[in-house]
Amino acid sequence: MDLKRAVPILTVPDVAAAVEEYSSLLGLDVLMDQGWIATLGSGAGAQFSVLSKDRTAPCNPVLSLEVPDVDAAFEQVRATGAEIVHPLQDEEWGVRRFFFRTSHGHVVNVLSHHR
Repeated sequence: MDLKRAVPILTVPDVAAAVEEYSSLLGLDVLMDQGWIATLGSGAGAQFSVLSKDRTAPCNPVLSLEVPDVDAAFEQVRATGAEIVHPLQDEEWGVRRFFFRTSHGHVVNVLSHHR
């Protein structure tokens, strides 16, 4: 699987409060904020997200992996027999994604941005 970007995700009860806290404590920029998820980062390229409740999935992921071809990544993960916990689908906010669960129980979001 080609990997373009990996972003850890922290589940928080209040995204706005978490954005305010991390921005203030760490001097990070808000790179994306949809209310229910926000991504913060630095000029050096480091990023992480804070998430309250995923908008369309049954659970929150702990990691987002951006890939150039999410359909190929889906077939690769599915071929391993890993549990798919959110089906491959286009989301209204401009990504195509799916979630899988690792053998350790971690839920991973794999996505590509629409072109």
